[in-house]
Amino acid sequence: MPASTRHHRALAAIVHCVGFLTAAVPALPAFTTTEPAAAERPPAVAAAERPPAVAAAGRPAAVATAEPTMPSAPPAVPTPTRLASPAPAPKVSVQVAPASTTQPSYRIEVRNAGNTPVDTTVRQELPQGVSATAISDGGREVRPGGSTATEVTWRLRLSPRSTTKLDTTLSSTAAQQPVTAPACAFAVDGHRPYDCATATWTAPGATAERSQESPGWRDQAPALLAGVAVLLVLAGLGFATWRRRRPPVAAALASDGPGRIYPRPAAPRPPTRRRTPPVWLIVPVAATLLAATLGTAAWTATRRVAAIDTDSQPTNGAWKGTGVTGGLGIPLREDAFEFTVYRMTCDPGRGARQCQATVGVRNLTREHHSWHGKLQRAYLANGNWVTTDEQATRQVNQGRDVFAEPMAAGSRMVLPLVFTVDGGEAPQRLELRSGVFSAGVRVDVP
Repeated sequence: MPASTRHHRALAAIVHCVGFLTAAVPALPAFTTTEPAAAERPPAVAAAERPPAVAAAGRPAAVATAEPTMPSAPPAVPTPTRLASPAPAPKVSVQVAPASTTQPSYRIEVRNAGNTPVDTTVRQELPQGVSATAISDGGREVRPGGSTATEVTWRLRLSPRSTTKLDTTLSSTAAQQPVTAPACAFAVDGHRPYDCATATWTAPGATAERSQESPGWRDQAPALLAGVAVLLVLAGLGFATWRRRRPPVAAALASDGPGRIYPRPAAPRPPTRRRTPPVWLIVPVAATLLAATLGTAAWTATRRVAAIDTDSQPTNGAWKGTGVTGGLGIPLREDAFEFTVYRMTCDPGRGARQCQATVGVRNLTREHHSWHGKLQRAYLANGNWVTTDEQATRQVNQGRDVFAEPMAAGSRMVLPLVFTVDGGEAPQRLELRSGVFSAGVRVDVP
């Protein structure tokens, strides 16, 4: 091929490429041009250089769609959300401590750890048959509806970061028995508890009396005496057998002359038959052993039968742990939870009414544990029982389903449980359990 022809073809290819690039440059976005920005030019010049459409309404639609959208700056004032976050719950705690006095006395400390004042009602439950003889300022003794027991109440307004101390003195019991009086701080409505605590007063001399009581081994005296008698009989039998099996005395030595002693030749001995213990010794030993065994078995069976609580309600499926029975304010441990019933009240009336129990629940295991409302029961005097009214319990807990989520390991909560009963009778006993196969606890309520 001639050189002129090759040069023409190369020149045509270069011209073609230049034309393609020239046609493609106008289609590039506007931000790729080297023209200075409008912000850097005077406003009059920028407005004069814009086309009429741009000067009137900003940039054309085609150019606006080609430019990338930049994020807008945050507003100076944040826009409020539609659903305001609920206010944090007041941090109200209660502590109860008994006093070392001859009469049952208690010191109640109510602390508000929050930064806002809190209105609360403090109630201290008194055991049945016990009344208050001295109450700190502002308290009064009342009897709630549907209950035969009395309580001491205070209406308080807790200042932020403050602690309020309350004192009570109760009437002494005839036998100086321990007295348990729990106390709770409730919200203004009187149903939702903030916190509860309990304490048991013991007479000052009760500790010394307990230390002087007979030790536990004295309760097992019959069994110990039987064992000692058996050992004495066996020792006598062994001594008699040892005396009969002693080796015979060596033959006497004979003298054949002065200064020389020779043993007398031993005569052949007839074979001896092994002696057996006489019958008069075997029969008493056997009789003693038999009597000791029967006596120990009968004593053990009697103690176990006496320890059975015949008045307790049956616990269906109670396969794990041992059922425990107690009263108000006494912590009771079962398989996984520790239950403490602080208060029990019922609405007045004779039809269908609600009874509310203030219960403290503590998870003593090392893992999360679920519990269910259908397993919590309230027993009436006629033996019938009802389970937790979950709808009413959710309502009194401000719409929170306390059984929906498992309890965390080591956590504690105080909550009201509602039971709906028919008739004028109030529940006599509560049965609480953490699971179907747990023995649960039973609490006698006044």
